[in-house]
Amino acid sequence: MLRTRHAFDEELADLKQELVKMGSFVESMLDRSIRALVHHDVNLAKQVILADDIADEMDLGIEQHCMRLLALQQPMSRDLRTIGTVMKVIADVERVGDYCVDIARSAITLADTAYFKELVDIPRMATAVADMLRLALQALVSEDLELVDTVAAQDDEVDDMWKALEQELTQIMQERPEVVPQSVQLLLVARYLERIADHVVNVAERVAYMVTGEITQLTERHKETVVD
Repeated sequence: MLRTRHAFDEELADLKQELVKMGSFVESMLDRSIRALVHHDVNLAKQVILADDIADEMDLGIEQHCMRLLALQQPMSRDLRTIGTVMKVIADVERVGDYCVDIARSAITLADTAYFKELVDIPRMATAVADMLRLALQALVSEDLELVDTVAAQDDEVDDMWKALEQELTQIMQERPEVVPQSVQLLLVARYLERIADHVVNVAERVAYMVTGEITQLTERHKETVVD
């Protein structure tokens, strides 16, 4: 029995590592999509679009691994939460990959357009979002609720960046009609990054549920942490 339990624990650890690998791959898609945007690199943007198929394959492989564990093992309550969490998380990570593709498509649209200002805020926002994703998956592996709360705090910062960019670009479009098409694309990219952050928050909330067995919105956890 002990040997069986040990083997199952190893399977769960492997499952988490597969998810981390998928997360790292999607994070690389985000990095490439932003670099393609900044440097007008169409080839790099096309690589991101093609990479989405690989992310989808990873998603399917992890889902199949989860189903095998459910079918062939007798997971206990905590194990079921872990497997269920992984199945939910891969959906969010896969959506992050989809948004990376959207950013890459915007990069292609803007490839022949000189930017009316240096792109600084969008790459900074992307860096913050990538850090959130990394920490959320690290929290899953280590079952660390402090990292979950850190993700919540970072999401607040990303929301502030998004609001500032939205306000700035909206004002620019009112004052400079000639850059409206470019501003719209940049506004879309910023929105995609904000949505990625929302999906990462979903991941962190799933981790909190996996650890505690309680369903709590991350914003509520963050408020409790600040009060404490």
